[in-house]
Amino acid sequence: MSLYVVVGFGPAGAATARLLAEQGHSVRVVTRSGRSPEPGLEHVASDAAGSGALTEAAQGAAAILNCAAPPYHRWAGEWPALASSVGAAAEATGAVLVMLGNLYGYGPVDGPMTEELPLAATGPKGRVRATVWEQARTLHEQGRIRAVEVRASDFFGPGVTDGGYLAGRVVPRLLRGKPVSTLGDPDAPHSWSYLPDVARALVEAAGEERAWGRAWHVPTGPARSVREMVDLLAARSGTGPVAVRRLSPAVLGVASLFSPLIRELKEVRYQFDRPFVVDSSAYEAEFTVRATPVEEQVGATVDWWRTRLATAG
Repeated sequence: MSLYVVVGFGPAGAATARLLAEQGHSVRVVTRSGRSPEPGLEHVASDAAGSGALTEAAQGAAAILNCAAPPYHRWAGEWPALASSVGAAAEATGAVLVMLGNLYGYGPVDGPMTEELPLAATGPKGRVRATVWEQARTLHEQGRIRAVEVRASDFFGPGVTDGGYLAGRVVPRLLRGKPVSTLGDPDAPHSWSYLPDVARALVEAAGEERAWGRAWHVPTGPARSVREMVDLLAARSGTGPVAVRRLSPAVLGVASLFSPLIRELKEVRYQFDRPFVVDSSAYEAEFTVRATPVEEQVGATVDWWRTRLATAG
């Protein structure tokens, strides 16, 4: 078994680290604050944006899986240092660099998104995500590192809390039979990447040499609108149908005065105002991970939230 370094312990980092541990690997998790010991995981407190510390933590690693990201409203200022650091650590140690990416770099597109689309985003968040991958790919092409990016759509599933559109703002309410509110058009088709599938794709890409040097989309099931997903969640929970309400521009405007997150979402609102559909057929043609059936996704998510809420008391 090998040593893997996972940078970040948000929902994706935690799921990926635990999956690697379940497979019998040694796993070192790097976060700024560190964490209490956990079976199978070594937690290290270190600022991953400092390349020296990360390089030391990654000595002997087969791969560095970067699942970290700066706070949403500080992306433009802090992503470059983090990206430079993980690239430098990969170059110094020889570890494969596996980057968890998203779909912002494409910008608004017509039709399903494939990995062949240009990274044509013009907003600051889209541009920084595009630049981060372009820099890593250049290092790969120069033979200085081995790199791959695995791009996911909006996270869904157990472990996804405040940062998910179908998570903390939705599931607790529908479990009580209450209406839920959403950004954009609740009937626009939208792709949701199930968190366990994200972790499985990251781990698979780390060990597949033929995956390296390009970007891949996480295997993701058929697009379903927010309303469809809420209906599935409500049916699984047994609460019956709940209303889905679109937040008005006026409400969003007021909310943005108090929430940096809401302010920052303006750039990517197009993702919910129009179809936002992922094509993951390229990955599925080459590798083994497949999207979990939506019925299993919904069942596991409802059960996880029920347990979480009951524990919170």
